[in-house]
Amino acid sequence: MEPGAEAEPLLPPRSRPAGAARRLWRAGGGARSAGAPEDATGTDNDLYVNQAVVFIEDAIQYRSINHRVDSKSLWLYRWYYSRICQWILSLTITIILALAFIETPSSLTVTSDIRYRLPPWNPPCGLTESIELLCFLVFMIDVSVKSYLIGWEEFRKTKWLMAYILTLIVSLADWVVSLSFSCTESVRIRRILRPFFLLQNSSMMKKTLKSINSTLPEMASVVLLLAVHLSLFTMFAMLLFARTKDGQQDKEWVGYFRNLPDSLTSLLVLLTTANNPDVMLPAYSKNRAYSIFFILFTVLGNLFLMNLLTAIIYNQFRGYLLKSVQSSLFRRRLGIRAAFEVLCPLKETPANAQELYVSAGDLFQVLQKVEMDSRCKQAITRSLKTCSCDRLSAAQFQKLFEELDKDAIKQHPPSPEYQSHFMRKIQLAFGHPYFGYLGNVVALANIVSICVVLVMDADKQPSERDDFFLGAINCFFILYYLLEMLLKILAMGLKRYLSYPSNRFDGLLTGILLILEIATFAVYGFPHPGWRPELMGLLSLWDMVRLLNMLIVFRFLRIIPNMKFMALVVTTLLDLVKNLRAFAGILVVVFYAFAITGIMLFKGAVVPMGNISIVNTTSGNRTLQCGTYEQLEYWPNNFDDFAAAVVTLWDVMVVNNWQVFLEAFSRYSSPWAKTYFVAWWLISSVIWVNLFVALLLENFIHKWDRRCHWEPLSDIEYQRTVELMFRDVLEEPTEEELMERLHQHPHLHLCR
Repeated sequence: MEPGAEAEPLLPPRSRPAGAARRLWRAGGGARSAGAPEDATGTDNDLYVNQAVVFIEDAIQYRSINHRVDSKSLWLYRWYYSRICQWILSLTITIILALAFIETPSSLTVTSDIRYRLPPWNPPCGLTESIELLCFLVFMIDVSVKSYLIGWEEFRKTKWLMAYILTLIVSLADWVVSLSFSCTESVRIRRILRPFFLLQNSSMMKKTLKSINSTLPEMASVVLLLAVHLSLFTMFAMLLFARTKDGQQDKEWVGYFRNLPDSLTSLLVLLTTANNPDVMLPAYSKNRAYSIFFILFTVLGNLFLMNLLTAIIYNQFRGYLLKSVQSSLFRRRLGIRAAFEVLCPLKETPANAQELYVSAGDLFQVLQKVEMDSRCKQAITRSLKTCSCDRLSAAQFQKLFEELDKDAIKQHPPSPEYQSHFMRKIQLAFGHPYFGYLGNVVALANIVSICVVLVMDADKQPSERDDFFLGAINCFFILYYLLEMLLKILAMGLKRYLSYPSNRFDGLLTGILLILEIATFAVYGFPHPGWRPELMGLLSLWDMVRLLNMLIVFRFLRIIPNMKFMALVVTTLLDLVKNLRAFAGILVVVFYAFAITGIMLFKGAVVPMGNISIVNTTSGNRTLQCGTYEQLEYWPNNFDDFAAAVVTLWDVMVVNNWQVFLEAFSRYSSPWAKTYFVAWWLISSVIWVNLFVALLLENFIHKWDRRCHWEPLSDIEYQRTVELMFRDVLEEPTEEELMERLHQHPHLHLCR
């Protein structure tokens, strides 16, 4: 027997006609001999049921089935993917990423402004390193279990696991170096590697990253065209705005086109329109014809090439994401088919049968052990009970589990049935949509009244305000909201009322508003003319009233479900947030790596020059021009700690005034600092933002197309995932493809 082979047979042999001969066993394992004890059959049956349970759970989670299938490995596999183990792993990843906020340089200060920031608390050497070591131990257990479960053959093919082990080795070596230097070293490689632990733990993030990586070659042509466009116009600019004998006419050359790096930077920033029209004004004030150069550059670069890049990213990324989702569907179908294959030998098949079957009773037994959504389990069980046949073919078996691919539909509980005629009239009146429209009108009137009061009191001193009117209208509207909530509960019943997210939102806000209003009356008494109570307790009256007003404004969001197009847009955004975890995770990875790199490169580079806030101020021998880092007081934007670095990267990603950061950090550190910020702009603003737009468009177009086929009912809510977004265009795998893949299973051999 080969090393690592399992001794237990997957299926015992049984006599069948040659045309229907079939046997299934593990790699390296032999079939049970005819003289084996009969009591082993019960043990084998339990093994087959557990294998089917695991394969179905793999299908539900889109996991690969290429793992060990002996009884001990199955127990370890289910334990590893249990909620508690995955929660521990997720918590460990969160902790090791969060260490960047407290380890040196610590972010535990009130402000990041280098002029006012107090010395932060830095943990003693060994504190965060001990936490890191515990996290590394969890990761070592994680990679060990994963490697064992898939086996050596699959391990050699899995690049992610090899990278996982390499990352742990490098991190541990860097950890040892830190302790040997008493935590005084400035460069810690393991900090940059930490996001890998988040990346490798998410299959959807891996697929998204693979799709992005596959999209990059198609983007390269447009990026190259952008580079050519930028280079040509840079040459033209240096010729147009060359230095002349008249120093007064050289403002364009001095400010933006003094040399090749400055010229490239100026036009690159103009490509994002961040310095428009500043970069054009010196030349434009000299001769209006110069505006043609800048307008032509912006039209070709920003309007054509950048939007073409967005279109290519959308088209190519959608294609690659579609392929990824297609592979997920194949994994689901393969897992279901594998469960069928291990279940069908549990009952003897008639000698003349040309097709294999699974007993409905065996499937019931499996479903009792499978961890899956209760809605899907109930639907599959209901379909199985209503099926008149006692045996299921492979096609029928797959069809049962198509319930996993359907939209998650939530039906609301029915309204209570009242016997009294008066109560039925009350139910009809306050359960009618017009009652909801009346509530929307009242909410709008509340918003208008609040706006009127705020505009009237905008220029008044706190001592001059009369809060009687605002307190009175707040009291009136809160009483109406409370009455409306109670009447809706009476008409709809508590369960049906709470089943609507909009009602839960209304009820929660109404409860908070009522508690705050009661607290206001308890502290300050009831409103009356000239009502201006003094500060009492933690909050003044005006602070509490302002908080009430903010909550009331939020309550106006209840109008959204009643406007179809607005509801479509909002549901698109909500679904996008649900399906954005992979994109957000990749953005976190990139933010984290660039923030740590920025700390290594620019920590302490910016030196405060005092509280300077006037234009063209002279400090020592330097004159601060308008629009510079110092004059704009961008001191809080630095790389002196992790939190400040993240905010600085966000400001650069938005590209508003990002040329200020380019100029300042290249001046304070090195001219090569521009390379760091340009690389961040390309990755975050160009690639990731365009990918976000692509997913937004795909989600919205999908919902818009679906709206043409059905009108949403009031009692039904649909929930979509990334996989379901492409469900209508996915191709079902064929029988031959599934069986071919099953034959390639490293721990499962199928012969028939």
